[in-house]
Amino acid sequence: MKTKIFFIVLSFFLFFKVEAQHFISKAVIEYEVKANVKKTMGSGAFADMIKDKMPEFKTAYYKLTFSNDQSIYKFDHWNDKIPEFLKRWYQSEENNIWYYNYSSDKCAMQKNVEGNNLQISDSVPKLNWKLSNENRIIAGFNCRKAQAILFDSVYVFAFYTEEITLPGGPASFHGLPGTILGITVPRLYTSWIATKVSVTSVNEDAIKPLNQKKTMDYKQLEALMHDRTKDWYSSDDADENKEIQQQKARFIWGSLL
Repeated sequence: MKTKIFFIVLSFFLFFKVEAQHFISKAVIEYEVKANVKKTMGSGAFADMIKDKMPEFKTAYYKLTFSNDQSIYKFDHWNDKIPEFLKRWYQSEENNIWYYNYSSDKCAMQKNVEGNNLQISDSVPKLNWKLSNENRIIAGFNCRKAQAILFDSVYVFAFYTEEITLPGGPASFHGLPGTILGITVPRLYTSWIATKVSVTSVNEDAIKPLNQKKTMDYKQLEALMHDRTKDWYSSDDADENKEIQQQKARFIWGSLL
């Protein structure tokens, strides 16, 4: 009899524990996006001349607004400590927009490249993630680590939470069984980290496809980026030429993400 009562009480406890778990399907997530300016500039006569006038990092804040399987990710504001000249230098980044509809497997982006707003429309790319057992708390959520390789050689390290159901995250990062709250791309010297998650006052009307006219897909965008960089200068010095090629690669990768 005591055993029977014990299992009844245990069943009620487990039931209420499961019911108490809340999975977030609608929210606004703020991300701090931090890039090492001096390292992304690389080396060279011009870079070496102005590096001492540059801060080490530029920090911006973006917001991911989502409801169920749709999301939109946009620039929000710069860190107050960013000097005005640096804001102007990177002003084009304020125009970038990412829209995803995971139920229809469609995505649309607006990327400002060299002063031009490019419109990209395609199916959601597949990323091959490998999960690990490492965990970390980000913005109050328990997150699990995952990693992937982009563009054949660029390692990406992410932390995602299953407590938020959107299979997306900042910029073009997605494809995990939950929402990405933290991500680092060492070769771009850039990190994205969620600073807060708000489940109130979600403007669902803002989550809509972009008003696009002339669009291209990812392959066309990549081809365009390679074409725009084909005439980048080269050097007879092996080390300098290697740095130039790295700068070119970072420009292309950043445009595609």
